[in-house]
Amino acid sequence: MSSISTQKASPSSSSTPQWKYDVFLSFRGEDTRNSFTDHLYVALRQKGTITFRDEEKLERGKSISPELLKAIEESRFVIVILSKNYATSTWCLDELVKIIECMKKMKTTVFPIFYDVDPSNVRKQTSSFAQAFSKHEECFKDFIENVNTWRAALREVANLKGWHLLDRSEAQLIQNIVGELWHKLSYPFLEDIEDLVGIKSRVKELESCLATEFNDVRIIGVWGMGGIGKTTLARVVFDMVSKKFEGCCFLLNVREVCEKDGLIPLQQLLIRKILNECMRIQDVEEGLFVIKNRLRHKRILLVLDDVNHLDQLKKLVGKGNWFGSGNRVIITTRDKHLLRLLKVDEIYEAIGLNDDEALHLLSLKVFTNDHPPKDYLELCKDVIQYTKGLPLAIEILGSFLFSRDIDQWKSTLNRLKEFPKSEILQVLKISFDGLDEVEKEIFLHIACFFNNGIKNDIVEKLDYLSLYPDVGLGVLVDKSLVKMDETKLWMHDLLQEMGRNIVYQECPKEPGKRSKLWLLEDVDDVLTKNMEIEAIQGIVLKLSTPKEAHWNLWNPESFSKKQHLKLLIINHVYLLHDPKHLPNSLRILD
Repeated sequence: MSSISTQKASPSSSSTPQWKYDVFLSFRGEDTRNSFTDHLYVALRQKGTITFRDEEKLERGKSISPELLKAIEESRFVIVILSKNYATSTWCLDELVKIIECMKKMKTTVFPIFYDVDPSNVRKQTSSFAQAFSKHEECFKDFIENVNTWRAALREVANLKGWHLLDRSEAQLIQNIVGELWHKLSYPFLEDIEDLVGIKSRVKELESCLATEFNDVRIIGVWGMGGIGKTTLARVVFDMVSKKFEGCCFLLNVREVCEKDGLIPLQQLLIRKILNECMRIQDVEEGLFVIKNRLRHKRILLVLDDVNHLDQLKKLVGKGNWFGSGNRVIITTRDKHLLRLLKVDEIYEAIGLNDDEALHLLSLKVFTNDHPPKDYLELCKDVIQYTKGLPLAIEILGSFLFSRDIDQWKSTLNRLKEFPKSEILQVLKISFDGLDEVEKEIFLHIACFFNNGIKNDIVEKLDYLSLYPDVGLGVLVDKSLVKMDETKLWMHDLLQEMGRNIVYQECPKEPGKRSKLWLLEDVDDVLTKNMEIEAIQGIVLKLSTPKEAHWNLWNPESFSKKQHLKLLIINHVYLLHDPKHLPNSLRILD
């Protein structure tokens, strides 16, 4: 089960840095500038990384420039090449102090390379490092605190995970370094996994499903409603295990790409990512042939994100046996039936955040803190109650509520009850749009009338309405639009709002021109006008307390004019007159 958000859990005092450089190189010019550092710099640039290397040769006594300090702050990764004479340069040592400072304050990632030096010599300042510090202590005896700061910086960098040249080939070491950095740059989620709300347990569960230690072929489906966090979860797991495979590809937004451009761009991207070849595919069948025959001997990790048709799966992965042994395919979808048709090995259900996680995420989004201020706590709980653990909804509402005062919060919450946020509804409506007309009617009946009801009663009513619930409800369950157990049937509150909003939009200003009515004021308005209104198919009014006073306005002939009315359920309403006639179309009366 899964639900996650991309919001970080422990934000710094400032906003997340916008890196200008991918990599900053710190090195001792006289040791490695024209050899190892130059080769590494060229390899990084060829791979496409934006790498900063100071080209200025230090003049004795010159202090480190502000431009260089700024470049360190603007670099996401720093590589410190620790060579024999590194510590002889106060420039390098000042640079290192700044690097360690950025590592602690800005989450800059630092990697040491021990170039023909032993890490213990760096850590303990022995051998050539001892000689260098002997001179520093003599030259800077009046500034001994600076010397101690340099020593501390060297100890810290020596304790970091990095690379050791030893007797290895420089070319091989550079290839390994570039590959490692490129992987981290390509898959940034790995840098933030500790900070993602609700991620750890979900990642562990999905990674367990993959079972990468075995050499079989395995396809895993990640299934859940829109906005629940399927893509983010798949992305994090993809980043974590991708190094175990010969080829990796994450095909994002398969549904959207196919609707816009068809399958060919996805086939071309898959081939390019796995084979590192730019191949022009003429048609889908050619792409299918290339994927099946050129990729069959590779151990591949593939993610197909947001799949909504079986044909997409057939033309991209076949039955999963097109690739080499040990390959893994992750499919994210809102439609469980697709996963069954493909006969996936396991279906992993994504569910919402629990209340604690939801409150944590909302607090981060609105207050950039792990917990809300006390005077906002109850309002935050109201938001959590409204969103029911849906990360997408929490993030959208959190962004909207950011920097707003308590009165604005209250106004927003009141407005949401009548006018849900359109950004949330648009995402949820994608699943609804994929239904046929009968399935849409079942969904709308549940959203407007029957949510959180007794399963058998609802099935019976839908059957009376000729909506074939035995088939249709199964489709809605598979598409994550409703849930059922042995006795109860329900849907997420936001899905209910989405369904009711669809009916409301049939005619926002005139409730009599909508197909379904469930609000007291709308029903009262329509039934007092005694007009022939063709649109209304269902009226369900379930009041918690009896209403009497204003119902004397009802005209007893009103019901006879509703020629398409099939469903009429009115509880706790006392009519002064029984209706004279009921329409022949009526199937359910209660």
